[in-house]
Amino acid sequence: MKLDAALIRRYDRHGPRYTSYPTAVQFHSGFDAQSYRRVALLSNCGITRPLSIYVHVPFCAQPCFYCGCNKIVTRNPKHAEQYLQRLQREIELQGALFDRRRSVRQLHFGGGTPTYLTLAQLAALFDQLGRHFSIDRSEHREISIEIDPRTLAPETLPGLAALGFNRLSLGVQDFDPRVQQAVNRRQSAEQIEQCMAQARALGYRSVSFDLIYGLPLQNVASFGETLDTVVRMRPDRIATYGYAHMPRLFKAQRAIRAEQLPDAETRMQLLALTVERLTEAGYIYIGMDHFALPDDDLARAMRDGSLHRNFQGYSTHGDCDLIGLGPSAIGAVGNSYSQNHKHLTGYYEALDQGRLPVERGVMLNVDDVLRREVIQRLMCSGHVSMRDIERRYAIDFDSYFATELTALQGLAADGLITSECDAIHVTERGRTLLRAIAMVFDAYLTRSAPAQYSKVI
Repeated sequence: MKLDAALIRRYDRHGPRYTSYPTAVQFHSGFDAQSYRRVALLSNCGITRPLSIYVHVPFCAQPCFYCGCNKIVTRNPKHAEQYLQRLQREIELQGALFDRRRSVRQLHFGGGTPTYLTLAQLAALFDQLGRHFSIDRSEHREISIEIDPRTLAPETLPGLAALGFNRLSLGVQDFDPRVQQAVNRRQSAEQIEQCMAQARALGYRSVSFDLIYGLPLQNVASFGETLDTVVRMRPDRIATYGYAHMPRLFKAQRAIRAEQLPDAETRMQLLALTVERLTEAGYIYIGMDHFALPDDDLARAMRDGSLHRNFQGYSTHGDCDLIGLGPSAIGAVGNSYSQNHKHLTGYYEALDQGRLPVERGVMLNVDDVLRREVIQRLMCSGHVSMRDIERRYAIDFDSYFATELTALQGLAADGLITSECDAIHVTERGRTLLRAIAMVFDAYLTRSAPAQYSKVI
């Protein structure tokens, strides 16, 4: 895929990643724990949806300077013990809201570093989840965990497999030792390779790599070597994120020397190289920053139209209500989004008082639901049927979105989309600019400060 540098510069502005719509910027304290409780109970009525659970483990033994996640750097194991006591209470409170006939088809542990916890602690969490939810144990289950390869002991992956985990996500970022040192994330290719080999031998269904482009000291040649190593290891999925340097918001990023960051032109070249190398190696370009092998569930979902986008990125379980557990975790139940207290103080205080730790959220109105579907279709399938949207929402698409259709004319002139046969199609040229295309349908952008979001490229 050839990227037009002038085109990218024109569209490379700040904007949402659209893991939700409305985005988290629109969450407010008026949607509180009681609001969430009402929505959750109502979700048990009528035709119920299966469940997906996200568990946030906020602890890390040491900081990675690029990280913008909600995390706590500590080597004191007592902090994890205190946290797990509260997390078990939250599981109990959340479980009481959902009909036990609703199975949990997807369970994901993220962080922080989930493997900061011991196998015994993870086993206790699984027991608690099993007491309060119906965890799917069939071969169709998706139970995944984010792994820091530096934290693995020989018994870790066998222990996780015994608990039921069948998917791993490895934080690789870059194999160049200079880059690793600059971001305080030193790990060898041999460590990753050994982890991969053990995971394959244990029968894990899927292993994914996280890469980051735009890190300090990266250049096209060195990142090309990283991509060659990744392709040789052949993970099932690859996510290649653009580093967002926002030191005002994320303290750890202040340790990164801004003068060592690649310029905009180099970032574009790194993205273009990633798309080119991975697609040449047989990976399907899912969209934005995600790639998958043709027989992976993510690629299958893209082909059959069931691909979904949520707070973990692209997902195969769009038919689930999402429950977020832990500080800062975000849930999506019915036509609502909710977020827990970000800091442990507020999170602990709520649970110690017997309350759900929901701090804020938003209830979607009819316009939100409509725009969310249009944005989801653009982001996940690259296609929106105007007539289908009209039938589903009883609107006249041309008049309802008259302003947006006018704005799309500029994108069409730049070759990012086509609009024909009553449908909007994202072109091959537009796939790296999905966020910019989706922004056209965002009714809130004019009310949000653009700098609250990362750059599109």
